[in-house]
Amino acid sequence: MKQLEGKVAIVTGGAAGFGEGIVRLFVEQGARVVIADIDAGKGETLAAQLGSAARFVRCDVSVGTDVAALVAASVQAFGTPDIVVNNAGTTHTNQPMLNVDEGTFDRMFAVNVKSIYHMAHAVVPLMRQRRRGVILNVGSTAGIRPRPGLTWYNASKGAVNILSKSMAVELGPDGIRVNAICPVIGETGLLEKFMGVPDTPENRTKFIATIPLGRLSRAADVAAAALYLASDAAEFISGVELPVDGARTV
Repeated sequence: MKQLEGKVAIVTGGAAGFGEGIVRLFVEQGARVVIADIDAGKGETLAAQLGSAARFVRCDVSVGTDVAALVAASVQAFGTPDIVVNNAGTTHTNQPMLNVDEGTFDRMFAVNVKSIYHMAHAVVPLMRQRRRGVILNVGSTAGIRPRPGLTWYNASKGAVNILSKSMAVELGPDGIRVNAICPVIGETGLLEKFMGVPDTPENRTKFIATIPLGRLSRAADVAAAALYLASDAAEFISGVELPVDGARTV
């Protein structure tokens, strides 16, 4: 039996990177998935590839009305979501902290942190009605063991990590599980911003040297963690910060 058979999921930032990996694995494991992203081209292409088990909804997760409309579209298409993956995220370029402008700071916190506030308002009441649900927030090792040059990003992911724990404690009596997945620097479109230098083999080597298992994280790694935490196999797992990091945070 497929691990997510009959489940309905929303994945934000689902058109590329970690989000795309999660979407593809969830569909493979029997879920019907709503792909939320600001990139309509990539989102519609992915939904078309996956067929009737997927829908795309354009959504800026920093805008409350967009998130409310996303959840409403999910209910209309597939029913009340069983699983929500708050994966959408952004960063500032690796640089001295005082060089990051206020607009970049505000946008990053809106996408990385306030989006979870918007999603909670939209989806928690629905999950409470059924006394079940899973919320997965994609935090980061940046919020556990920060790298220099990413101070404001690190702070935003620290907020996501602790927010996930607090949500787990508060929503547990409602039957809602909440966990954080914390990837190390990965092979995504944000890689150059995280490094702050061009993506060359030489520059990658410097970052890989800090990861004991000897490589960057991949979408498949994050998707596998999300699948476990979203599945009934993890029915007693809540409030966890799960590093997907090749022992980087040890």
